[in-house]
Amino acid sequence: MIQYFNTVNDKVTEVFAAEKGCWINVIAPSVEDLRTLSTEFDVPPVFLKSALDEEETSHIDNEDDMNLIIIDMPANEDTPNGVLYYTMPVSIIITTKYIITITTKDNDIITRFASGNVKGVKTDHRTRFVFQILLSVAARYLSDLKQIDKTSTTLEKNLRKSMRNKELVGMLDLQKSLVYFQTSLKSNELTLQKISTNRYIRLYDDDKELLEDVMIEIKQAIEMSGIYASILGNTLESCASIISNNLNVVMKILTSLTILMAIPTMIFSFYGMNLGEAAGGLPLAQNVWMPIFISLIVTGLCGWVLKRKGML
Repeated sequence: MIQYFNTVNDKVTEVFAAEKGCWINVIAPSVEDLRTLSTEFDVPPVFLKSALDEEETSHIDNEDDMNLIIIDMPANEDTPNGVLYYTMPVSIIITTKYIITITTKDNDIITRFASGNVKGVKTDHRTRFVFQILLSVAARYLSDLKQIDKTSTTLEKNLRKSMRNKELVGMLDLQKSLVYFQTSLKSNELTLQKISTNRYIRLYDDDKELLEDVMIEIKQAIEMSGIYASILGNTLESCASIISNNLNVVMKILTSLTILMAIPTMIFSFYGMNLGEAAGGLPLAQNVWMPIFISLIVTGLCGWVLKRKGML
C-alpha cells in the first residue's frame, strides 16, 4: 500500500498523488507497489531489497542523489504469556523531491505521523522530518523499556507466591526482548554517528540540535536497557532459588505428613495381630477405642516434635 502525505495548514494531510516535498509512506508493498517505486520514483533495486529484509540491521547508504537510512524501531504483539516486545526495521529513503518510508507491516510510530498527531512536521523539510521520526523511535524505546520494567516487577511479585511456569516464561520473554532492544539500539547509535559526520546528509544548525536530542535519547535507552537486563537476569536467578526452596518446603511437609499418617497404621496393625495374653491379642484389645486413643496420643506427640523441629 502506497500513501502520499503533504503538510497542509501546518498539519500532515493525505493527498491523492505525489507532489514535490511530499512524504510517500509504503506499508507491506506489493509487487505493483515495488514497480511503482522503481519506475516512477527511481528507487534503486538494492534499496528496495534492503527495505524488504526483516532481518536487515540499522545502517546508512547512498546511491546517486538518494540516501537510504534503515533504523530498527520497537514493536510489540500480544501472546498467551503476555506482551512480546521486538524490533522491526523501517527504511527511510531521501530523494531530491520526496521522503519515502517503507515498512513490512503497520506500526504505531508511522501511524501517528500519518494521522497528523505529531506537531511541527513539515514534509518538505526532509532532513528535519527524518530526525523527527528518529526522535519518535527513541521516545518509543524509552516508553517500552519502562513498560517492560513494570511488567517485570509484576511477574516477580507473582513468582514469589507461585511456582507456575507462566510467570517464569513471561520473565524469559522479557529478557529476550531486552536483548533485541540492546542490539537494535547499539546499531541505531552507530547509524546516527555516521549521520552526524555530515558526509551522507547535509545538516543545518537546527538539524544538528535535533540530531543531538535523538542521540541523547538513544544513549539513555541503551543505558536503561542494560540496567533492566542486569536486574532481570539477577531476578531470574533469585526466582530460580526461591522456586527450588519452595519445592524443598513442600517436600519436607509431605514427608512429615507421611510419617504422621504411618503412625496410626502401625498401631492398628499391631492390634490386628493375635499376639500377647496367650495369643488373644494385645492388652485392652477388646476395647475398640484403645487403639484410636493411643494413635491420637502418639500422632499428636510426633506432630508436636516435628513442629518444634520446623518440619511442619
